[in-house]
Amino acid sequence: MSNTTQTINEQDQKSVTNKRYLPLLLLNYGFLFIGSLSSSLLSKYYFNHKGSSRWVSTWVQSAGFPLLIIPIVVPYYLFKSTQRKPFTGFTPKILALSIFIGFMLGVNNLLFSWGNSYLPVSTSSLLLSSQLVFNLILSVIIVKQKITFMNLNCVILLTLSSVLLALESSNDQPHDVTKTKYFIGYLATIGAGLLFALYLPIMEMVYKKVYCYAMVMEMQVVMEVAATVLASIGMVFDSGFTEMKREGYQVFDKGEKVYWATVVSNVVSWQLCFMGTAGMVFLTCSLTGGICMTALLMMNVVGGVVVYKEEFGGVKVVSTVMCGWGFCSYVYGMYVKNKMMKDRDDDDGGGGHDSDDKNVGSYNPIEMTQIVNSSSSSPLHHLGV
Repeated sequence: MSNTTQTINEQDQKSVTNKRYLPLLLLNYGFLFIGSLSSSLLSKYYFNHKGSSRWVSTWVQSAGFPLLIIPIVVPYYLFKSTQRKPFTGFTPKILALSIFIGFMLGVNNLLFSWGNSYLPVSTSSLLLSSQLVFNLILSVIIVKQKITFMNLNCVILLTLSSVLLALESSNDQPHDVTKTKYFIGYLATIGAGLLFALYLPIMEMVYKKVYCYAMVMEMQVVMEVAATVLASIGMVFDSGFTEMKREGYQVFDKGEKVYWATVVSNVVSWQLCFMGTAGMVFLTCSLTGGICMTALLMMNVVGGVVVYKEEFGGVKVVSTVMCGWGFCSYVYGMYVKNKMMKDRDDDDGGGGHDSDDKNVGSYNPIEMTQIVNSSSSSPLHHLGV
C-alpha cells in the first residue's frame, strides 16, 4: 500500500460513510461512559475512606499513560497490521501543543480532585455540567462553531440545571465539611469545568492536523506524560509518594489491599475517560464531545445516590431531568440532520466524494485537498452543532 493510499484510508476514519466509523464512535463512547462513571465514584471512594492527598488523586488521573502505549505499538511491531510507524507525523508544533495541553490538563485534574474531596459526587457532577455554556462560547471563538437552536437549547437546559443546584447548595453540604471548604470545593469544581471547556475546542483545533485515530492516542500519551510530570512535581513537594505508602499501611480504613486496588482502578478508569473524550472530539467535534460528557454526568448523579446514598431531593431530580431532556433533544437533532444528509446523498446517486456530506467534522479539509484534490468546505458545521 502506498503512503498516499494509506493516508487517504486513515483520513477516512472520520467519514460517517466509513464502515469503521460507527464502531469506533461507539467504542469511544463506551470508554467515556465507563471511565466517567467509575472514575468519579472511585475518586470519591478514596476520600470517603480517609484518603486525603489531593495530589495523589491528581496523579492517578494521568499516571496510567503507559497503558495507551500497548495499542499504539502492538499493531505495528507485533501483528504487522499497519504500515504506519508509531509517532510518525509529529511536528514540533504538534508536540509543543500536546505538552502545553497536558500541563493544562494537569491543572484541571488538580481542581477536580480538590472539588471532589469536599463535594458529594452528585453535586460535583451537576456543577461540572456548567462547562457546557463556556464550551459553546469558546468553540464559537476558537473553531468557529455554528450556533443552532439544537445546540443552544441543549446548552441552556444543562446550564439551568447547574444554576438550580447552586441555589440549593446549602442543603447538600456534608456534615463533616465546613462552609469554607464547601465553598472552596464549589469554586474548584467550577474552575475544573471552565478549564475543560477550554480544553475541548483547543483539542478540536489541534485534531484538524491529525489524520488517524492512532495519532490521537499518541498525542494523548504525550499530554498525559506532561500532566503526570506536573502532578509528580506536586507529589514530591507535598511528600505525596511517602503519603501514598503511609495511607495504604495506616490510614485507609478498608485496608492496604483495597487501597492499592482503589489506586489501580482509578488509574485505569481515568485512562478510559480521557481516551473516550479524545476519541469523541476527533470523530465529531468539541461541542458534541462536551454534550456527551455532560449527559454522562447525569449517570454520575445517579451513581452517587445509589452507591453512596446521597440525598436526591426535588432540585436534583429537576436538574437530572433537565440534563436528560437537553441531551435527548440534541441527539434527536443530530439524528434528523444525519438522516437529511443521507437522503441528500441518495438523491445525488449515493456517491459522491464531497466530504461536506460525509463528515461529522474533525479533519482539516486543506490537508485532504493536498491528498485527493478535494475542494470541500470545512466539515465542522455539517451536523449544525
